Amino acid sequence: MTNQSIPLDRIFQALSDPTRRAVVERLTLGPASVSELARPFSMALPSFSQHLNVLEESGLVVSRKSGRVRTYALETETLAGAQDWLQLQRDKWTRRLDQLDSYLLQMTET
Repeated sequence: MTNQSIPLDRIFQALSDPTRRAVVERLTLGPASVSELARPFSMALPSFSQHLNVLEESGLVVSRKSGRVRTYALETETLAGAQDWLQLQRDKWTRRLDQLDSYLLQMTET
């Protein structure tokens, strides 16, 4: 396991939950307070806070406290790292499928 795979593991584990994916989607619109982020979900605030902790530990979001209000924002560099990895995988599979396509075309021509 490389050093890079550990953060990727945390990112994908964090994104594996629909609640956390919804929070990330909401944060694409801009920073939001915990209460604003929790509003659409029917769960207790401590349970929702656990989701925010997972997102923060994965590096997908950052939080800032001003007085009694904690605000979360998306950490776009972390998402970009995951996107880069996914693009590498997509490129690899595109090349493999292109090679398979070429091979199958050669097989039908003979």
